[in-house]
Amino acid sequence: MLPKQEVVAMLLAGGQGSRLGVLTKGIAKPAVPYGGKYRIIDFPLSNCVNSGIETVGVLTQYQPLVLNDYIGNGQPWDLDSNDAGVHVLSPYQRSSKVQDWYKGTANAIYQNINFIERYNPDYVVILSGDHIYKMDYSKMVAFHKEKKADCTIAEIEVPLAEASRFGILNCNEDGSIYQFDEKPKVPKSNKASMGIYVFTWSKLRKYLEADEANPKSSNDFGKDVLPAMLNAGERMFAYQFEGYWKDVGTIESLWESNMDLLDPNVPLDLSEDSWKIYCRNPGMPPHYIGKGAKVQNSLVAEGCNVYGEIDFAVLFSGVYIAPGAVVRDSIIMPGSRIEEGAVVQYAIVSENSVVSKDCVVGARPEDVEDKDGWGVAVVGDNCVLAPGTVVPPKAMIDAASLAAAN
Repeated sequence: MLPKQEVVAMLLAGGQGSRLGVLTKGIAKPAVPYGGKYRIIDFPLSNCVNSGIETVGVLTQYQPLVLNDYIGNGQPWDLDSNDAGVHVLSPYQRSSKVQDWYKGTANAIYQNINFIERYNPDYVVILSGDHIYKMDYSKMVAFHKEKKADCTIAEIEVPLAEASRFGILNCNEDGSIYQFDEKPKVPKSNKASMGIYVFTWSKLRKYLEADEANPKSSNDFGKDVLPAMLNAGERMFAYQFEGYWKDVGTIESLWESNMDLLDPNVPLDLSEDSWKIYCRNPGMPPHYIGKGAKVQNSLVAEGCNVYGEIDFAVLFSGVYIAPGAVVRDSIIMPGSRIEEGAVVQYAIVSENSVVSKDCVVGARPEDVEDKDGWGVAVVGDNCVLAPGTVVPPKAMIDAASLAAAN
């Protein structure tokens, strides 16, 4: 038995992220680059460290190689302790007769009961690996203890018109939950679940075992475990979160969240000393802005060389912008090149790709006649566009489709 930990965090990072299209063709969604120097998983990992949680299990499944390499021994987040730290937990063969992938969020935790038991925790925090936000989980745990709750769900108020996209919490005045609706057609409130839970571990284990024994269950927290606890009359409370939170599970939301970093009115400050977001540093030289370059309202990471024009752009490490190239309202991920005369607007260019001379990727919405046909254009990783290629709005291309076309 390892030293007791009052709180253990379990971070669900195995999702395929199919709505991100070509961006997650070869990597797990939490490993997608964000904000010029980070990956999405840096946010929940940093939140854990800043909240004083020393033991984190990261549950991986889909395309885990990049994510596993990135997490490594957890040193960038100070999660490399001998007795605690971060642990990558993939599905494994538990017996000669049982060999399962994670069948759902609840099943993923169930399969790792033995890992959690090693630390004999009082509370388990369940987190998602695909949200951008800063949150002190220790305050949520304190709220859970104060309410003597069995389950506490973080909630954020969303526009009522968007509430049907979320699990909706219907609460009494004291914050106790009397109804949980998973993506209701007609929401009764705008209190949306953030997919962040605090459970009293002894209680959660009981429900995980019951859920696993139910052949009709989909083994999901939102669809199965939470309703079962509610129907049994367990003490369940909503913890109100105020601040920036974004589910970056779609191309549009990922693009919007990166652009939010360039908006001084958005309350997400990555330079805040009291709540740092830690990451693995690529160790490149300082960025260079060449003579004649025009740089406005942009994030430019280390290792970049900018000779062209950028405005409202997020450039990751090692990006090259050639003389005469124009990048506006776009995200250029690590190691990519935008060559002379190329124009990239309202687009995402993934890692290690080349937008060759005179290419046009994306378009401004006001320049598109068919407004329903407008959207963020995406170039997948390791693509090399032929000179003069036009990638229209909303299009997604990857290396395989380019090879087939040639």
